[in-house]
Amino acid sequence: MSSIRMIPLNLDDCDITYYPNFIDLNKADGYFKHFRSTIPWQQDDIKIFGKVHPQPRLTALYGTGKKTYSYSNIIMQPNLFTGELLEIKDSIEAIAQVEFNACLLNLYRDGQDSNGWHSDDEKELGQNPIIGSISLGQERPFHLRHKKNKALRHKILLEHGSLLLMKGQTQHHWQHQVPKTSKRIGERINLTFRLLK
Repeated sequence: MSSIRMIPLNLDDCDITYYPNFIDLNKADGYFKHFRSTIPWQQDDIKIFGKVHPQPRLTALYGTGKKTYSYSNIIMQPNLFTGELLEIKDSIEAIAQVEFNACLLNLYRDGQDSNGWHSDDEKELGQNPIIGSISLGQERPFHLRHKKNKALRHKILLEHGSLLLMKGQTQHHWQHQVPKTSKRIGERINLTFRLLK
């Protein structure tokens, strides 16, 4: 890790910090290639307004034990952390001051792969969850909107090798998304480290 820049997002009712160069670019390139070719990516069906659709991205769950993770009627079974994931986990924990025991990985194959408006507030994450989100590959915009004050919105471009750390009451008051785009773009891998209770 080189000198890490830290950009706090000065928004109401949240604690979000962006670290644009958290992972050295050469190392980030290596991680992207490794995870793209070795992770057992899966595409689950998701139920939205009573209709079942293929989830618009591929996912995988890794962790330290057998704790499952559930969201949107999907129950994910964990694989054991790899050496590369443990390496990244250790570097985030040094900043976050929390010990993560799970990582949900997302693969966005093109601009049509996305993640709709949601909060990471599943019961397994407990009160005031901490999410450490690493971006590898294609940069994508990350949108935020306040749940009550609809005028409060924010956009940030998540760059290759960056870390977005969400803490405190963020998930109670804010939703986030990675929207679709019609632009021809490359693949993005997102590692979201979590503490499952």
